[in-house]
Amino acid sequence: MKAFDFARDLDTLRTQGLLRQRKVAESACAPELTVDGKPVVAFCSNDYLGLAAHEEISSALSAAAGEHGVGSGASHLISGHHQLHAKLEDRLATFVGAERALSFSTGYMANLAVITALCGRGDAVFSDRLNHASLIDACRLSRAAIHRYAHRDINDLESQLASSDVARKVVVTDAVFSMDGDIAPLPELLRLCEEHDAMLVVDDAHGFGVLGENGRGSLSHHRAAFRQGGLDGALASRLVYMATLGKAAGVAGAFVAGSTDMIEWLLQKGRTYIFTTAAPPALAAAALKAIELIERGGDRRAHLNHLVDRFQTTFRPRRWTLMESVTAVQPVVIGSNDETVKLADTLMAQGIWVPAIRPPTVPDGSARLRISLSAAHTESQLDRLVDALHAAESGFGQARTGTGDR
Repeated sequence: MKAFDFARDLDTLRTQGLLRQRKVAESACAPELTVDGKPVVAFCSNDYLGLAAHEEISSALSAAAGEHGVGSGASHLISGHHQLHAKLEDRLATFVGAERALSFSTGYMANLAVITALCGRGDAVFSDRLNHASLIDACRLSRAAIHRYAHRDINDLESQLASSDVARKVVVTDAVFSMDGDIAPLPELLRLCEEHDAMLVVDDAHGFGVLGENGRGSLSHHRAAFRQGGLDGALASRLVYMATLGKAAGVAGAFVAGSTDMIEWLLQKGRTYIFTTAAPPALAAAALKAIELIERGGDRRAHLNHLVDRFQTTFRPRRWTLMESVTAVQPVVIGSNDETVKLADTLMAQGIWVPAIRPPTVPDGSARLRISLSAAHTESQLDRLVDALHAAESGFGQARTGTGDR
């Protein structure tokens, strides 16, 4: 048997219902798209506020590119750190209530930098079992001992922290879990970190812009609980906050925010920050405009929340399981890989694009449709999706898949 037989290995993926295929979008990111030459209504984008094609952001990008060019030319620590990058970092720190922020090209790179800068051999990292792949990979690359705690299980984490005798501990969690749509118990996690002298790393990729006062994210969403628990001081000293700018902000990139000293340490030790070319300055200008729109986007968030409530109320599956989520991520667990792909294909044939999510993105036996709602969706588009799902379920039969009722 050949060590490298790509055709054989691809056939194995195909047989397991795990072969991924790209579709080609031919229009700007929006609920109504042309995909592979066919008009569709898309429920697959993380453009939660509908800003990805906003004309004010596009104009800011275009104007900055005209004035400052396209490429940055080098890494931030050589010559690539532009005044627009500096302005964006100051704006982001103020927006989320941190002392300082550091910008990154992607959220994946930000997470790799944070975890590997905070811990290494001889240290311990405690990771929620359903964390994003970027956090999982970052933990592995850190070479710290990895302890996985049950999803959102404070008791399990507390037990593991109490039994660890290492000096440096780091707890890592998504704020909004990207495949389940549920929210991490951040106040309880921070309390444990305070008790056990640990740092808390929060990935708010799917909460920033959507949750909290004026879209300031998951920390703002939990602000009252932090205050009631006397944890405001711990927020500044123990918390490392990461969020992306390519989802609700509608642009690209990411940032890490926290104390002045922590950010300086990350700048000095974050390999994916040090050894990569800085993002184009024009993207920073676009992100600055996006933050402005997020801050005054209350109507968008209100409409998005209305759509979330409407979907949870009107879609009542019997064969499949709609997970309880108050966020824009609305997962419908199917179970079988093949049935999930078949359902996604059935919807696509009707001009409705919803992605089929399968292992290893989610655990075995929990393949699902990941429905992403946006403030740009209309009620009629949502109702069309609900009707199509109900019709498809009737066509598939009403027998349970074993994933459980709501």
